[in-house]
Amino acid sequence: MIKMKTVLLTGFDPFDGAAINPSWEAVRRLDGWSGDGEGAAFRVVARELPCVFGRSIEALLGSVDALRPDIVIAVGQAGGRPEISIERIAINVDDARIVDNAGQQPVDVPIVLDGPAAYFTTLPIKAMAAAIREQGIQAGVSQTAGTFVCNHVFYALMHHLRGLPVKAGFIHVPFLPEQAAAWPVQPTASMTLDEIVAGLRVAVEVAVGVELDVVLAGGATH
Repeated sequence: MIKMKTVLLTGFDPFDGAAINPSWEAVRRLDGWSGDGEGAAFRVVARELPCVFGRSIEALLGSVDALRPDIVIAVGQAGGRPEISIERIAINVDDARIVDNAGQQPVDVPIVLDGPAAYFTTLPIKAMAAAIREQGIQAGVSQTAGTFVCNHVFYALMHHLRGLPVKAGFIHVPFLPEQAAAWPVQPTASMTLDEIVAGLRVAVEVAVGVELDVVLAGGATH
């Protein structure tokens, strides 16, 4: 009998005065979705995280410990990016350009005291990006998850799961068109919610079914 794998997807509530966050809007659409990724059955459970330092980690790790998922993919918004960005690395620092939803703005603070400088994702990121692009949706590997709450939960997630057989990582998604239209700096990249959802579906299927990542160029020159 094939074991049904559990995939935990998380998204964030709106922040920085916005009324919507595409990460949660997309992730919530996939809650309860079940499928067959490369021969492996799975079901998706979605959870919303607060865009708050500290509390976001508590919410995420609480869900991880309660659900004991096989795969965890946290999703966040990266306004201005033109593609679905699959993150390679999380670094051990909070350095907030803006305040979070609780008014906090940590600067040059380690996420885990005496923790390692960084963790790499354990997702097959290049296979995921390639498969998304094959569906006509822009996607690529990103070398930085920033230093705000997204990187904060990404690092804490990888630290929590170190040594465990759980695939985990982080994906950034672009603004929605209505957000880009209201952004003061124009033109600003965006992606429709349907495209984001479709891209995340592919990402989940590949994460479930692919054990060994493909070797494709995905680096950056700056």
